[in-house]
Amino acid sequence: MTLTPGLRAQLLIMVEREDTAAVVGSGDVPVLATPRLLAFAEQATVRAVTGALEPGQTSVGTKVVLEHLAASPVGTHVEIAAELTEVDGRRLVFAFTAADRHTTVATGTIERVVVDRERFIARLSR
Repeated sequence: MTLTPGLRAQLLIMVEREDTAAVVGSGDVPVLATPRLLAFAEQATVRAVTGALEPGQTSVGTKVVLEHLAASPVGTHVEIAAELTEVDGRRLVFAFTAADRHTTVATGTIERVVVDRERFIARLSR
């Protein structure tokens, strides 16, 4: 494994109707839903370590701390950035931020654990 702190990834999304709390079911307003925001943040963490994992390895999410600070209506562009801040054996800790042109939308941390993909999937069918 060649995982070291400092690995980063960013993604830019535009809030679509299907990303809203009203559609996802986490509320009834037409703004970026917290569960969708989390999914985008996790996507950024996965991208950050793509290419750094050994063949056959993947990572799975285990812990999330997310502070959703500002609403993002449909049509808003939001940039989500994740950085690997700590590697402790198989445990990976990422810091992430989400921001639009005007404000910080969210901050948080995501922990993931590196696993062997085939063994992980095989354990699911027991």
